[in-house]
Amino acid sequence: MSEGPTKEEGAEGFERVLEKLQEKLQGFLGDQVGVKVMMPAPKTSAVKVDDQTPEDSATIQFDRLPGELEARLQQFVVGQDEATRAMATKVCTHFHRVAWESASPDRQRLVGEVKANMLIIGPTGVGKTYIVRLIADELGVPFVKGDATKFSETGYVGGDVDQLARDLVHQANGSVNLAEHGIIYLDEIDKIASSGITQGPDVSRTGVQRNLLKLMEETDVELRAPFDLASQMEAMIEVQRTGRVHRRKISTRNILFIMSGAFVGLEDVIRRRLRKKVIGFGSHEEAQLEDAYWTLSQVRSEDLIAYGFEPEFIGRLPIVVIFRPLDEDRLRQILQNPMSPLTQGKIRDFASYGIALEFEAEAFREIAHRAASEGTGARGLKSILEQCLLPLEHALPGSGVPKVVITSDTIADPEGELRRMLISGALHQFVTQFRERTGIRLDLTPAARRWIVERSGREGKDPRVFCLHHFSDLEYGLQLAGKKSLRLGLAACRNPRAYLDSLIRNAYARRQAGTDDPQTEITEPQGKEEP
Repeated sequence: MSEGPTKEEGAEGFERVLEKLQEKLQGFLGDQVGVKVMMPAPKTSAVKVDDQTPEDSATIQFDRLPGELEARLQQFVVGQDEATRAMATKVCTHFHRVAWESASPDRQRLVGEVKANMLIIGPTGVGKTYIVRLIADELGVPFVKGDATKFSETGYVGGDVDQLARDLVHQANGSVNLAEHGIIYLDEIDKIASSGITQGPDVSRTGVQRNLLKLMEETDVELRAPFDLASQMEAMIEVQRTGRVHRRKISTRNILFIMSGAFVGLEDVIRRRLRKKVIGFGSHEEAQLEDAYWTLSQVRSEDLIAYGFEPEFIGRLPIVVIFRPLDEDRLRQILQNPMSPLTQGKIRDFASYGIALEFEAEAFREIAHRAASEGTGARGLKSILEQCLLPLEHALPGSGVPKVVITSDTIADPEGELRRMLISGALHQFVTQFRERTGIRLDLTPAARRWIVERSGREGKDPRVFCLHHFSDLEYGLQLAGKKSLRLGLAACRNPRAYLDSLIRNAYARRQAGTDDPQTEITEPQGKEEP
């Protein structure tokens, strides 16, 4: 793959590339618009090639200490104390070390020293990607996430690993200096292992490892990709306008690389090694081997090499962090965490419609129990939340329901609870609109609510509409009684007209006796409220 003229070729080499690019562009535009497009002739004199990347003034201040970052991460991440401690320590040390060495030209990097690049091992849904994003946000450094399965050795099929560095510059708003202090995160790195443990052919897997190895060590990546037509057109325009071309580059020397994967089958590799090297395993050791987290915590470089990675590749990932699987109790803690994006996200979804959303503890237990049985970690929590709350999220906006409390019954029967909420919302709308129209506060007793729901359902009417018709004389009667509030019970529901007549007579009698108070709440004048 050609990468354009070398510095030795100078202006002449670049002019040849420019002429060929113009020819291709002219043909492409001709095919698209159907006419011959004339391109301005390229300047063939005084073209200067500048290999220096223009400096920018953007800087990053690294002042976060390991303990501070760990405490911050543990506010968001549940059940991964060992992992958060290790990652907070090594990430902070890496960036402090870079800043310390950059502060003085005499402090050059030691020959043969390896950066604190990390390998994260853990099952799906335990928060691997989440914690890396948190770290980048907390430190304020550019962050790029990629999928190792998208890359190939050639760069034509899949993607070019160098594009990760270019994307980092894009995330840094074009600042190469900021990008050179960023984090590149690659997920599903276990999918490029070349052993028979992973499914599929080994084509390009070791090639991707070699290309990533060069990127992780220290290399300069040109920001204009050779195969990117848009970038080459930009270069052509720049040459024609200024007579110069800047070959901007980004150095990967100080970029921190973090890679992760589920590593299915790695436990078996470790168990085989341990059983071979330890003679006469007792029951305690055998029990430990069956614990997935303990087994993975015993991982060594030789296990990762046996899994299918090149020794040089593993050598560039000196820090290995193991994430614990999430059991039912930890899943419940994630939901109950006030910083949880899962529950807080749903609260904000409903708040955008003016509906307050709350969760009871029993609802969290039910969701965690279901998610644990799925075995997909926190992803199971998300899917169950969406599945159970989607009917409510669709029907409740505009229903008049001001507040929703999610209970275990809601999780067990979302549609049934939705019907109950809609009825409650309809009654709330009736009471609210009545107060806005008359200034009189109504309070429906539980027995009255049940009666209204049953009667409106029997007549096939919306409870709010039913109340408007059934209690049409209520507004006039209360105004005659001169009252500002009423606790509405069964007597008013069963015979509104007789109730109002009695209400007005009693109010008139109290007024004549001088004992009437308009602010006193009126209660049922006819007998005891039924349960």
